[in-house]
Amino acid sequence: MKWNHNENENKGMMGAGKKWMVVSLAGLLFIAPVVGSGIPLNGHSIASVASAAASSVTKLSENPVTSGAILTKYKYTTTRSGKQASALADVIRIDLQNPYVKIDVMNGQNGQFTTKQSTGGMAKETGAVAGVNGDYFNTSADGAPIGGQVTNGVLMSTPSDIKGMYSFAVTTGGKPIIDEFSFDGSVTAEDGSSFPLAGINKTSYNPESSSSTYSHVDAMYIYTSAWKSTVRPKNSATTPVEVLVENGVITQISGQGGFADMAVPADGYILRTHGAAADFVKNHLAVGQKLNTSYMLKSKTMGQSVDPANLQMMIGGHTILVNNGKTAAFSRDVSSIGGYRARTALGYSKDERYAYIVTVEKNDNSSGMSLSELQSFMIDIGVWKGLNLDGGGSTTMVSRPLAEDSTVLTFNTEYGTDQRSVVNGVGVYTSAPKGELKGLKISGSSAILIGQQASFKLKGYDTYYNPVDTSGLTPTWKSSNGNIKVNGQTLTGVTPGVSKITAVSGQASTSMDVKVLGGDDLNALTTASATAALQAGSSVSVAVKATTKDGQQIDVPDSALKWEFIGFKGSVQNGKLTVSSVNAGTKVGYAIARYNGFSTAIVLSAAGEDMWENFENVTYPVQFTSNNAQVKGTAAVTQGTGDHANSKVLQLTYDMTAGTGKMYAYAELNGSTGKAITAAATSMSIDVMGDHSLNWARAELKDNNGNTVYVDLAKAIDWDGWKTLNIDLSDKGIAFPAQLKRVYVVNVEEGQDERAKTGTVAFDNIKFTMPSLSSEAGLPTGKVVMTIGQKSFTANGQKKTMETAPVMKDSSTYIPIKYVLDTFGGQATWDPANQRITVIRGGKVMDLKVGNKDFVLNGKRKGADVAPYISQGRTLVPLRLVSEQLGLNVKWEQNTKTVTIES
Repeated sequence: MKWNHNENENKGMMGAGKKWMVVSLAGLLFIAPVVGSGIPLNGHSIASVASAAASSVTKLSENPVTSGAILTKYKYTTTRSGKQASALADVIRIDLQNPYVKIDVMNGQNGQFTTKQSTGGMAKETGAVAGVNGDYFNTSADGAPIGGQVTNGVLMSTPSDIKGMYSFAVTTGGKPIIDEFSFDGSVTAEDGSSFPLAGINKTSYNPESSSSTYSHVDAMYIYTSAWKSTVRPKNSATTPVEVLVENGVITQISGQGGFADMAVPADGYILRTHGAAADFVKNHLAVGQKLNTSYMLKSKTMGQSVDPANLQMMIGGHTILVNNGKTAAFSRDVSSIGGYRARTALGYSKDERYAYIVTVEKNDNSSGMSLSELQSFMIDIGVWKGLNLDGGGSTTMVSRPLAEDSTVLTFNTEYGTDQRSVVNGVGVYTSAPKGELKGLKISGSSAILIGQQASFKLKGYDTYYNPVDTSGLTPTWKSSNGNIKVNGQTLTGVTPGVSKITAVSGQASTSMDVKVLGGDDLNALTTASATAALQAGSSVSVAVKATTKDGQQIDVPDSALKWEFIGFKGSVQNGKLTVSSVNAGTKVGYAIARYNGFSTAIVLSAAGEDMWENFENVTYPVQFTSNNAQVKGTAAVTQGTGDHANSKVLQLTYDMTAGTGKMYAYAELNGSTGKAITAAATSMSIDVMGDHSLNWARAELKDNNGNTVYVDLAKAIDWDGWKTLNIDLSDKGIAFPAQLKRVYVVNVEEGQDERAKTGTVAFDNIKFTMPSLSSEAGLPTGKVVMTIGQKSFTANGQKKTMETAPVMKDSSTYIPIKYVLDTFGGQATWDPANQRITVIRGGKVMDLKVGNKDFVLNGKRKGADVAPYISQGRTLVPLRLVSEQLGLNVKWEQNTKTVTIES
């Protein structure tokens, strides 16, 4: 078969989501959106389906993406090591018999290999209404898939000679196929001689069936304009001879080394040869001659040939997961992709009508799945045959919400809202014609903050579930209660709770529940600055951001915050705190902001951020070390680059290609001793030059008690160039003074195929915020001994009496916190209306509520096993919990029932 690639024609075949103008809505009969309406799943509805290992699947929601494509969210519950665990899965079911929807393979930028792009970027570029990441790829190679790929009927890439790697395909007749394929092709010269083709658009790799160690040795490959890079490919261990073929005719033959900096033209291809293949070129090919190519795909399981021209799409994957509706034995070793991770998979139904695009979430709301759990889940939802795609950090799904024009991230990835750049993906496309208006929908956030002015729009969709242009409508808005205030087209959150907002236009109306978030809905409040100078006239940015329990981050309006100033007088306007005056004798001040009772605090003191190390005058040794003898690298203070070109930096290079398992590359400071952090630090900032390796960046400290403390700088180095990282140390339990021993890069074993094994990072401007230099200076130290049931106790050897004796309840000791603070410094306030006690000591501000096991420490919600309670009119707090959070040490003596507190 002759190769022919027309990129523009291919791209034009991918139908974007349709958009139609509404002329009039008068007399419209409104039809409600199909949300959770019981659309059948492969002919049956799933509520809770039992599966292996006492697992169950529950359908949470169901929404149409377009005609023939439905997005369903599931909850998968199972037991792991005797404990219940759950994961969320998002599945798009595509009706392969629906003439208006199809799935196809998306590529990198401009539809080319070697460019890589996020799943969302590919969907936007090609007009997909939904999409997921696709095939596996070597992160250190050019940026092309390991498996085969057919996009819009064009063979873009051929399967690699790697065993057990399955592919998913759909024929031009709409029949799904999951099989393991090989490639069989050849070129034929004018003199009739021929030479086998090894593949099309392939990176270099290690074949598993041939006798050659290197894929491109003695081999002939075709590279088309789908391959953007002018290097074909990199790191091939070969020097090529290349042949340019345009419109089936040889127009150029290179010398040894190939065509330097030549891109493949759109109307031709480059034949890349080496060794025996290059000899074939020398002996049988000449400029001006015609050259014919022919190739087929071959099923490894059936032995049958498959003409790529008969395929609508094909994408490569990894192991088979499900076969004949049952768990399949893994076709390839899966140790490198084990663990509980985010997952991506494809499958189809028994009647071959439906294709399933399956994703599993791994984020704050979902624990991910093992491969065996994924198999069980896929069977439960109706998958007859299925295979695994690239998962972990690559797992990404985007989808177009009903009545919207563009796709959005369906769920947070392992990196939050960041999408990893990948080589290809599977897109869902609609070609539906103009339909009648089917319904209206309110578009906007389902959760807002108190004081937040929210934007909502009235949108419509047609009978094919594609968006309708309603920009000419100006609806009237209503709220069901006082939780949300309506003023024209502006809706503002007033008090916590759920309100039903309704949009009315002519005879049509639609409603939506919107929740105004209260303090109980938050996980954190953070301010732009956690510390500030306690000085009259000083000012600092204190813009507050809320993090909800489901991970959303929302800017908090000034009007929603109540500020309390302790130790000084001040004001907050437009997100800036200004100190007017400092109370006499005050060394530490506190600005406490509360959103519906949830607090965060700025600690004001004479101390600020201290430049701990800028690497300009390093007098101690720096060296490279690793946990693995096969890991090589360097660590040295050197001249910086980019934004730090005018300063010295600590540079760390690493090469982990020869190593296995969990690998570390350390930049060790001052041998095994480290460099001292002399005072208690609440936060740390460090400039890091990233290499986009997706490896883990950490720091290691040894504290004053001899404990090793690991501090995450970045869970994934997902950036290039310099970036300032800010790390909260207040909850790490570090006993200062401490030693910073090393900064380093980690490549963990789980998901190792996703991260680069070589790279260079650098560190500069390490700073510590040390409010303890003033906020905790002068705090009393000493020792308090209390006995359960006795009102008398000793403080620094002196006998004292408390009004309420310590109480033992459910194996925890409770006391009025006043008697701890009287000895060790600090203060406590009681808010009877909200049953809340606020404890302040040094750089710590802690809120506890009666009967609530959650507490808030410096703006972060934390969980405990115990809660304050009221006894005989006194509020008693859990002694160990509060004392240790405030930096005190607590010891329990069982025989004498005594508690010793020390600082």
